[in-house]
Amino acid sequence: MTSATRWLVPAAAAVLVAAGAVTYAVADGDHPPAPASVAAPGADSADAGFARDMAVHHQQAVEMSYIVRDGTRDEDVRRLAYDIAQTQANQRGMLLGWLDLWELPKVSADPPMTWMGMGDAPAGEDGALMPGMATNTQLEALRGKRGRDAEVGYLRLMIAHHKGGVHMAEGCVKRCEVKAERRLARGMVESQQSEIDLMTGMLKGRGARP
Repeated sequence: MTSATRWLVPAAAAVLVAAGAVTYAVADGDHPPAPASVAAPGADSADAGFARDMAVHHQQAVEMSYIVRDGTRDEDVRRLAYDIAQTQANQRGMLLGWLDLWELPKVSADPPMTWMGMGDAPAGEDGALMPGMATNTQLEALRGKRGRDAEVGYLRLMIAHHKGGVHMAEGCVKRCEVKAERRLARGMVESQQSEIDLMTGMLKGRGARP
């Protein structure tokens, strides 16, 4: 697979926006009810809130992965960044597809994390809208780094980003009612925690700490 082919993630994500609706229809059992008979969650439900917020959260992870792709030639970091970008773009497509299926808006007037009871938390600063998200200043600094500095910067930011993502996914496991969405959230917890362990080891190998 060529480098150019590997990074056609946005196109794959666009396709999966539509695929997300199909996933919801089939993931709740071997003999799911017809889509018209499935009760859609409300706009202020945990299901909708998680889908909206995690889609935004994932988009930044994809952005950071593109940045480090251009900042290093280290194959291990580039491979990790590709895997994260592909996985989270795919999951983002599923989340947005569910919102389309439920005929719910993709944005809300409520503050981020309201569905987790955190809507009254202080507003995020400098673009960091939710736990773990990097600030605009941190992203700009990452764009200017090269080599080991880019690798360490990316790994540190992504560890924090994943920790915030795990926190949100655990919230969905507890609060969401749609089985397929809870299943996706449990998978996020497991995979992102595994990647946190991997990235912590990669930082240690570069003589850096999280």
